[in-house]
Amino acid sequence: MADQLDFDDEFDDERDDELDDDDVPESLANTTYSISELASAINGVLEDGFDEGVWVWGEISSVSVKGGHTYFTLVEDLGGGKRAQLNVNLWAGVLQRIRPVLKSSGLAIQNGLRVRVRGELDFYAPFGKLSLTMQEIDPRFTLGAIALQREELVRKLKESGLYDANRRLELPTVPFRIGLVTSWGTAAWADFTKEIEGSGLGFTVSVVDVRVQGDSAVREVSNAIRYLSRRGDIDVIAVVRGGGSKAELAAFDAEPIVDSIVTSSVPVFVGVGHEIDTSVADEVAYRRYKTPTACAAGLIERVREFVTSSEETWEAIARATTDLLNDANVELVETAHLLASRTRTAVARAEERLEYRSRRLGTAARSRLDNADTALVSR
Repeated sequence: MADQLDFDDEFDDERDDELDDDDVPESLANTTYSISELASAINGVLEDGFDEGVWVWGEISSVSVKGGHTYFTLVEDLGGGKRAQLNVNLWAGVLQRIRPVLKSSGLAIQNGLRVRVRGELDFYAPFGKLSLTMQEIDPRFTLGAIALQREELVRKLKESGLYDANRRLELPTVPFRIGLVTSWGTAAWADFTKEIEGSGLGFTVSVVDVRVQGDSAVREVSNAIRYLSRRGDIDVIAVVRGGGSKAELAAFDAEPIVDSIVTSSVPVFVGVGHEIDTSVADEVAYRRYKTPTACAAGLIERVREFVTSSEETWEAIARATTDLLNDANVELVETAHLLASRTRTAVARAEERLEYRSRRLGTAARSRLDNADTALVSR
C-alpha cells in the first residue's frame, strides 16, 4: 500500500507542475464544467460556428418513426469496413413542410437513399451524442446520385456483354409455366393472377412471395429470380409490383436484382407500375410492361398467338387435304372414263380381229374341202 501512496503523491506533483505551466490558458486551468454545462458550451460553439446551419450528405440508414417524428442515421463509407455516421432528427412539422418537395421529386425518406440535407447541429447531453436537426433536403442531389448509379451500372453491363443477355434467350412458344415474383395478396398480385385466370388458358403460376420495397426487397427479389431460374420447370419469370415513388422503386435499379435478371437462364418479364420512368431492371429484362395487368396480358397474347397460328395451320391443312382429295377424285373419274373408253375400243378391235380370223378360217377350211373333193374325183 505504501508504494501505491508514493506513486499517487508523485503523480499529483507532476499534475500540479503541469497546471502551473504558463502555457496553459487561464480559462482551462481554472474552469471545471459539469456535463450539462459542457454540453451547453459545445452547443454555443456549434451555434457560433454554424449559425446558418450546415449541409451534410450521406446515405440514409436505420430509419425509424416515433410519434410522427422521423429519426435516421447518415452514413459515409470510409472503406476497409469503416464508416462515419451522424444521427439526424426530422421533426413532424418539418417533414410536413418538405413533403411537397419530396412528392414532386418522387422521393421518400428511406434506407439506402443518398441525400444532401441542411440542419442545425446539437449536442444532446442525455445521450452524449452529436445530432443534426434537419430543416431542408436537396432533391437534385439525390436524383443526380440515382442517375449516376444507374449510368454506371448500365455501362458495366454493356462492357461485360450482359446488358442484353436475357433478351438473347429463346422464349418458349407456349410459356404456360410462369414463375411469379411479387408480394402475395397485394393489388399487383391480384391484378396479374386475375388476368391469367380469366384467360381460360392452361397456365400454371408458381408464386414466390417477396417484399418489393424496403430494406430486404433487393435481397428477396434477386434471390427469388435466381431460385426460379434454377428450378428447371419454369418457362418464364414475371416480376411485378404496383406503382410508387422513385425512392420506392429504387430497388429495381439495384445491382443484385439487375444481375439476377441478366444471368437468368429463363426469360424475365418485368411489370412494375410506373408509366413514365424506367428502371435498369426494365432495360435488361426480356420484355417490360407498364403494369402487372399488362405483363399478364403480354403472356396471354403470346399463347393466343400460338393457338391462333395452330388453328390457322390446321385449317390450311384441312383445306389442302380437301383440295388434294377433290383433285384425286376428279383424276380418278377421268382415269375411269379413259379406261372404260379404251377398254371398249380394245374389245371392239378384238371382236373385229376375231371375226376376221373366223372368216379366214372358214374360207381356208372350204378351200381345203374343195381341194380334197377334187382329188377324190380325179382318182
